[in-house]
Amino acid sequence: MLLQEFVKERRKAAGLTQPELAAKAGVGLRFVRDLEQGKESLRLDKVNQVLQLFGHQVGALPIDRNELLR
Repeated sequence: MLLQEFVKERRKAAGLTQPELAAKAGVGLRFVRDLEQGKESLRLDKVNQVLQLFGHQVGALPIDRNELLR
């Protein structure tokens, strides 16, 4: 699952609007919108602020190098 899908799904499951999520996480509304739209350049500390509300954090995952060569 992509990060933007995860955040949007969790936000909706918690019954939060984007402005409510932004306020609870201590980030701006624009940041939440960018995150849910899949913007590629976001500050990881702010991403983690949002993810902490759902009991998660950003982490390194192994990748399939064969996929990168295609």
